Amino acid sequence: MGQLFRRHYADLFRYGNKICADTEILEDCIQELFIELWQSKNPPPSTSVKAYLLKAIKYKLLKALHKRAQVKLQAELPENQLFEMCHETFIIDKQEHAEKTVRVINALAQLSARQKEIIYLKFYQNLSYEEVSDIMNINYQVARNLLSQAIKTMKKILQKLPLLFLA
Repeated sequence: MGQLFRRHYADLFRYGNKICADTEILEDCIQELFIELWQSKNPPPSTSVKAYLLKAIKYKLLKALHKRAQVKLQAELPENQLFEMCHETFIIDKQEHAEKTVRVINALAQLSARQKEIIYLKFYQNLSYEEVSDIMNINYQVARNLLSQAIKTMKKILQKLPLLFLA
């Protein structure tokens, strides 16, 4: 169980931090999740432990936040309020990519929360469509369509954004 914790803690924390900025609540939920796994007689599925854990932490956080009356459940929030992409996700360590990074950040800011979430899960967490659809509670084809629409929207936005010349 300790190895499972060490392997997935960073991904759980990064993903959970997109949902809840309160690190105390987030760390409590991660710890609670692993305690429940430790005490459970049913181990997590061996096919996609990462997707299982990401989905579990998402619901654990939403439940904790709802319980503490800090935010409403996802269904009650306007679409763009729940999932925030942070700029750190896109920082590229080489100067030659700085312009593209700024353009991508500006374009992502214009996407809906669900589009941001699916891009994060698919490209930054490298999850399959099945795993993404499970985490987001949508069917497989809706996940594919949502990602396709997000990419099309990004392309349109990026074509409209002026080129920035950085010194």
